[in-house]
Amino acid sequence: MTDMTAAAPRILAMNLPRTLVFGAGCAVRCAEELIARRCWRVFAVTSPSTRMLGAPIESALRTAGGQWSAWDQIVGEPTIETFRSALSAARDARADAIVGLGGGSAMDVAKLVAALLDGKQDINEVFGVGKLSGRSTFLACLPTTAGTGSEVSPNAILLDERDQLKKGVISLHLMPDSAYVDPLLTLGVPPAVTAATGMDALTHCIEAYANKFAHPMIDLYALAGIRLIGGNLARAFADGNDIEARTNLALASMYGGMCLGPVNTGAVHALAYPLGGEFHVAHGVSNAVLLPHVLEFNLPAAPQRYAEIAVALGAERGSSDEETARRGLERLRDLSRRCGIPTSLATLNIPRDAIDRMAKAALTVTRLLNLNVREITLADATEIYQKAFSS
Repeated sequence: MTDMTAAAPRILAMNLPRTLVFGAGCAVRCAEELIARRCWRVFAVTSPSTRMLGAPIESALRTAGGQWSAWDQIVGEPTIETFRSALSAARDARADAIVGLGGGSAMDVAKLVAALLDGKQDINEVFGVGKLSGRSTFLACLPTTAGTGSEVSPNAILLDERDQLKKGVISLHLMPDSAYVDPLLTLGVPPAVTAATGMDALTHCIEAYANKFAHPMIDLYALAGIRLIGGNLARAFADGNDIEARTNLALASMYGGMCLGPVNTGAVHALAYPLGGEFHVAHGVSNAVLLPHVLEFNLPAAPQRYAEIAVALGAERGSSDEETARRGLERLRDLSRRCGIPTSLATLNIPRDAIDRMAKAALTVTRLLNLNVREITLADATEIYQKAFSS
């Protein structure tokens, strides 16, 4: 892999929400913007566990004469049918603004509802890159977990249950108009969810830094995110009310999301998708289990990059980049153990005879595999799953 610090970087465009607000207590400012924009019929996509977090926004909006319709049917990772139900409800509510309030699932559905509310395109027409024709409905996102970074990314992922595979919509039209990242919204997240979403954010940062299209501008966010997660995830897992750790994780998650549009991820995510698609393993857990194995496979292609990742995780430098990078792999394994994340596919109750079909499914995620620092064949994918099965 070319060292991007030594070569002239490629031209890169970075797109973010027009309004990006970060800090404890900032969520209520979303209501102020909705009122200023005269958005009086607001449709919120959320979940049963996060619905009440929108109460201050709802109260302020209703006091000003607006309406707040909370659709709280996000349970687990969303399917195409989940999205269609949300879209129908938003149309029934005659929404003039969409708010995504929740984890990545709620925000992804909200983004797609806002984009497809006008009925000009169907969801099956827009899977892939750059297929959305536009978006006319105002969209704001408020994350309640520190994981996906969806509030600052142009991506949305849905599960196609027929194909048992997650599919992505990638478009600048999915970038929210506004994002309010309030760490206080994450205080109630259970330890297991804290761990899984944190490992998802960490994977975003790692795969963006060690990537065929790595860029020095994105490297800054990726390394900062790795440092913040490496130093704070176990703390937040142990004490969910540690506001400093929660704040650092929220910032790291946002940084990870900022990496997704310009650079994106790689083979870890591609190989994780079949675990979620067929076996409904939480996305962050899938990433965490596969992360050290994919990185070990990739290491010969980018030893310097993986050494810097290791140092950002807190590992001491060794006598070579490879030695340093391998110390980083141990830091990753240790972090998963400290956060109670399963370490093998077997402990996730995935049968060994599923490996062949998972490998074939993963090889279809070419939009991510094409970004990986080392080419992955079907045999390679199969071997990575085999190693992850009983590690």
